[in-house]
Amino acid sequence: MQKMIFISNRLPVNVVKKKGSLQYFPSAGGLATGLKAFYKKYESLWIGWPGMVTKNFPEKKEITEQLHKDKMHPIFLTKNQIEKYYEGFSNKTIWPLFHYFTEYTVYEKRLWETYRQVNKIFSEEVLKYANDNDIIWVHDYQLMLLPALLREKLPNATIGFFLHIPFPSFEIFRTLPWRHHILNGMIGADLIGFHAYDYVRHFLSAARRLLGYEHTLGKITVGDRVVKADSFPMGIDYEKFAKAAEDEGVQREIDAIRKQVGNHKLILSVDRMDYSKAIPQRLKAFDMFLEENPEYRKEVTLVLVVVPSRLKVEQYRNLKEEVDQLVGTINGKYGDIGWTPIWYLYRNLPFKMLSALYNVGDIALVTPFRDGMNLIAKEFVASRANGKGVLILSEMAGASHELGESIIINPNDLEDIKLAIAAALKVPEDDQIRHNREMQLKLSRYNVQRWAKDFFDTLISVKNQQNEMLTKRMVGKTQEKIIHDFKQSKDRLILLDYDGTLSEFQKLPQNASPDAELLDLLTKLADSNSNEVIIISGRDRGTLQEWFGNLNINLVAEHGAWLRPVGKDWETIEPLKQEWKKDLQPIIDLYIERTPGSFCETKDFSIVWHYRKADPGLGDIRARELITNLLYLTSNMDLQVLEGSKVVEIKNIGINKGKAAIRWLSRKPWDFIIAFGDDWTDEDTFRALPESAYSIKVGISSTAAKYNIKSVIEVRKLLKEFAKETQQ
Repeated sequence: MQKMIFISNRLPVNVVKKKGSLQYFPSAGGLATGLKAFYKKYESLWIGWPGMVTKNFPEKKEITEQLHKDKMHPIFLTKNQIEKYYEGFSNKTIWPLFHYFTEYTVYEKRLWETYRQVNKIFSEEVLKYANDNDIIWVHDYQLMLLPALLREKLPNATIGFFLHIPFPSFEIFRTLPWRHHILNGMIGADLIGFHAYDYVRHFLSAARRLLGYEHTLGKITVGDRVVKADSFPMGIDYEKFAKAAEDEGVQREIDAIRKQVGNHKLILSVDRMDYSKAIPQRLKAFDMFLEENPEYRKEVTLVLVVVPSRLKVEQYRNLKEEVDQLVGTINGKYGDIGWTPIWYLYRNLPFKMLSALYNVGDIALVTPFRDGMNLIAKEFVASRANGKGVLILSEMAGASHELGESIIINPNDLEDIKLAIAAALKVPEDDQIRHNREMQLKLSRYNVQRWAKDFFDTLISVKNQQNEMLTKRMVGKTQEKIIHDFKQSKDRLILLDYDGTLSEFQKLPQNASPDAELLDLLTKLADSNSNEVIIISGRDRGTLQEWFGNLNINLVAEHGAWLRPVGKDWETIEPLKQEWKKDLQPIIDLYIERTPGSFCETKDFSIVWHYRKADPGLGDIRARELITNLLYLTSNMDLQVLEGSKVVEIKNIGINKGKAAIRWLSRKPWDFIIAFGDDWTDEDTFRALPESAYSIKVGISSTAAKYNIKSVIEVRKLLKEFAKETQQ
């Protein structure tokens, strides 16, 4: 039976030992909440570290048995592994680097080796329970190698991976010595999820620049698999926070807070003690606000809730000292009898008190330097039962893409934060309610359960697409049938693309001339009276004439602009103009100058700008600019602007390989038709073929062709079989 297996560094249950006995505390995290529905729907298992280190075998046995009752399985790690894998590589290397704190990033091989070791331990433990039919969902930055490790042993499993922190820009990510390992580890998944599209874009850029994987609409082809990267902004348990104020315990906490702070306006700041959260910047901005707005002294209180975190790490200890000092300075500078500017709570708060603060606070100050999502912002908005309250939110938090009705600030700009506080205190109540209701509607619709279902449904969809492509793969029986039909036929039409189909595509178009083996193969096929062979290429007619002019082969050049039937001269399908080239050539020349490594190929009826040798990022940007400009300039001309694999081509409308193929398709009632191609220009040929024809796309990707074949080598193998049958 198919199982759902969830894997994360920590289980949704914490195991602690108190007074000699083991105690189990459920996690209140959003992830555990969001995945509850799947526990009920599927046979499921959650695998992860239970939160405690033990060498005691009886304790391990007891913990395992207890957790198995709740469909969880513990992975026990040693103290050394936790220090080097979790506190070390995960939080001294990946965490600071992915949050753009390169100055805090540690590059130590011993930490990396332990990270690899622990990922392998997770893999070995998962493989005890998983099989090829299961659905596996791996979570977060501690386990980025795990998808590939599982893929190696379970090639057909459905594997998803979700990164809950930002993925950095290529220039940051490339500094990691083990960058290739990390990328290849993630790409072991079928679906890779992120909170925001910015992170998707950074990931795809790194995959292209470091591993050479091009993408189309977030999909990359890895061997026989299509891998998709997409954004899924994680939601919250909306109803839990929206209805929390109805709880008597929450109401008691609200009354206690009001008794302590009176009728002061409350600015709420809730965060873990982490340098990525920009807590000192908030305090400095609040200091500036009080300094420049004395009328708000004794009227406004900042409730600063800081949850202790990673105090063994030097940067975190230093950060706490800085925060403590700033709080003391501000309270000493402005405090008065009956009023303390900052109410500082350095501890973990139970849900009821946290919910009470969300309900009482007039303003939420959420200003991280960098954050994958930030659920605090969403929880605050969801808690506003009366619709009042203002959210000040960093543009660097993933949540800012959804909560655009909040006051968006740059966390590095203290002046911006100061002004935002002043503006938030003056927002009319009607505007507060209107903005919050709009955000609440979005949060209620895309809650944590919807987030989990969205990711899950997309994962299944990607797997289904992979399976559909696999069914198109030309396996043994299909190939045998094609060869059999070829052998039984008398009038055969063979349509062949060149680059990427008969010859491996090269970086420069002039460096792919046919080898002796290919020429011999084509000669054998073309010399049979039963075979009509056509090469339909995007290359210019001069090149095709030079390479194949002495063979008994029909030639089509420039995607169908020029035709040369065997024994005849070159001709055009229809009279074509080319005066437009002199008007557009200067634009192409300008982009060649602006894009080092790019060049122009001028054909009889088209101009092609190649940027395969340019910097990938710059090439993509320039291609977008060029296409936009060309579409505008050619809007009233009979021209089309086409984008191919690292090329932009301008040519006359109505020219395509399919139109050229129809010339030969209509000549006689062929009893065997087959076409091979590898890119978007060959799709026109595939679509022009009758239903009885065989169409074969080289490579694994979506296509109008009936079948996919793996490579040029496989194409040649099949053609050799044709040649063998021809000679018999």
